[in-house]
Amino acid sequence: MMEHQSIDQLRQLQRETFDYFLHEVNPANGLILDKTAPNWPASIAATGLALACYPVAVERGLMSREAAVTRALATVRFFLDSPQGPDADATGYKGFYYHFLDMVTGRRAWQCELSTIDSALLLAGALSAAAYFDASDAREREIGEIADALYRRADWRWALDGGATVTHGWKPESGFLEYRWEGYNEALLLYVLGLGSPTHPLPKSSYAAWTSTYRWENCYGYEYLYAGPLFTHQLSHVWIDFRDIQDTYMREKGIDYFENSRRATHVQRAYAVANPRKFEGYRECCWGITASEGPGPATLKLKGIQRDFYDYVDRGVPYGPDDGTLAPWAVAASLPFAPDIVLQGLDYCIHQARLKMFNRYGFKAAFNPTHPGESGNPYGFWVSPWHFGLNQGPIVLMIENYQNGLLWDLMRSCPYIVEGLRRADFRGGWLSAT
Repeated sequence: MMEHQSIDQLRQLQRETFDYFLHEVNPANGLILDKTAPNWPASIAATGLALACYPVAVERGLMSREAAVTRALATVRFFLDSPQGPDADATGYKGFYYHFLDMVTGRRAWQCELSTIDSALLLAGALSAAAYFDASDAREREIGEIADALYRRADWRWALDGGATVTHGWKPESGFLEYRWEGYNEALLLYVLGLGSPTHPLPKSSYAAWTSTYRWENCYGYEYLYAGPLFTHQLSHVWIDFRDIQDTYMREKGIDYFENSRRATHVQRAYAVANPRKFEGYRECCWGITASEGPGPATLKLKGIQRDFYDYVDRGVPYGPDDGTLAPWAVAASLPFAPDIVLQGLDYCIHQARLKMFNRYGFKAAFNPTHPGESGNPYGFWVSPWHFGLNQGPIVLMIENYQNGLLWDLMRSCPYIVEGLRRADFRGGWLSAT
């Protein structure tokens, strides 16, 4: 049982973090800012996370139900009515959406890609809002009806581009991207959604093709399904309770994906204790290596060692890249898997690293104790000046899943999630009782 101090600390962190979605939004269309930098666009992934957070906000008294319904309805109406087609300035195509959208017009920004994973996060958010706002009120019914229409519109088979696995995306100028979803990663949610579609489902063979690219590793005494960045062990779990349900791959390994994420979290901590690259700060209470912004690109000579620092890259454990940059949000998002070590890590981030000070939305996005940062900064080391919507959502949602399993309960009632899991040959646990 958590001590009252830990409960209060988590609820305060959740409240401060959710403030991002209250303020960094265009209320007319529900779009959420990707990053708090000047002239930055919206992110459909951040918008999907916001949709999933509104039920939490109602339950925790952070928004009235009426205000949350108004926000969710504006969001799903925008995506239903926004331009879908092959034009370069549309909002989406084939039921998928561009990664970044203009905050005001909702049109494609930066000639970015039509993103299959970010669209999956958006659709998962819409489905979770639909599962929660299910009262007889006409506006709540409309959220459910539109979320259903959005989900049914996505053409998952088209996203295969004739191949065995799903592509990362598409551009009107050049067609499908060359990359496909391979190796264990956040695409677990994408495949479950794609398999569960009643209109354009992925074939079962696509899931088997994806899992055939997995890597099983032994790191720091833990055998687990490898993925380097910590967020890849978290994002699908925001929505789906993988405790005690197994697909064919995990049945052969004798564990489930939840246990796998627990092991991956402990590998992160063990790596920080070992600290093979001798970065400042790494230890049992200071870890969390994931895709994040960093202090680079730069090369500095520090204490006689030449260090290369990166900007936004997919940092990972144990093989890198690693430049000493840590992300406290990724620690918080592991709370359901390994609460003892996560609570210790959060306590360090709050009280010793002071990563909530001088700050508007909970934690700073990333910090690097090895890099000196700008001269005169209040921390004495590099700290990101920005916040990211993609970081904020998992903190709010995983604190809630840890405390009462709200999102997991909502998605157990979603027939598309249940069907997708069954078509991926998941069995056992709550799925057998559904």
